[in-house]
Amino acid sequence: MFITMNRFRVVKGRETDFEEVWKSRDTQLDKVDGLVEFHLLRGPESEDHTLYSSHTVWASRQAFEDWLRSENYRAAHRDAGKTKDLYVGPPSFEGFDVVL
Repeated sequence: MFITMNRFRVVKGRETDFEEVWKSRDTQLDKVDGLVEFHLLRGPESEDHTLYSSHTVWASRQAFEDWLRSENYRAAHRDAGKTKDLYVGPPSFEGFDVVL
């Protein structure tokens, strides 16, 4: 298995807007082979932002890499730049191979 996390620092006061974007977007994930599960996580608050993370579990690293090269990925992310005012800086990606 392979687990990915994208961390988002969401501008304080814009949390509802951020969550609405995720609830209403066409993620295309239901059309992807190898996806095991997806979660959007809300984390701690700091002075200027609230931390969120998208958390996905994939059957393999290859399944994730296939997603990144897919038309479904491009379709799911085509409007990403329209919401950059919700963020304090760019998202931070982390990928993990499951050991146990």
